[in-house]
Amino acid sequence: MARKDDLGRAGEERAARYLASAGYDILARNWRCPEGEIDIVARRGARLAVVEVKTRSGTAYGHPLEAVDARKLRRLWRLAAAWVRAHPAAAAGRSLRVDAIALTGRDPETARLEHLEDLR
Repeated sequence: MARKDDLGRAGEERAARYLASAGYDILARNWRCPEGEIDIVARRGARLAVVEVKTRSGTAYGHPLEAVDARKLRRLWRLAAAWVRAHPAAAAGRSLRVDAIALTGRDPETARLEHLEDLR
């Protein structure tokens, strides 16, 4: 299990660097509340993005984004609303969306990165 946790942490780190290089400000990482955890909250301009990061060493068990199903997406929207309630000043005047970043490969530093924006 430690290997899986290490892979996930490294994937989240790369995803945060990717978002920062794309002009996002990282507002929070691994934010927790009673409903669960948000991997990354990022802001770019008038947009606030709650980002789910999925890292897999391969696709033997399916593509990483397959884990972001309808149930997970509903949960992410609930978590996004909870983050906004907890941080009204940071969210004021900004539109909210849910994104997902998938990293596929044994090494998160060289893994294929895919960013899907505005999941519904």
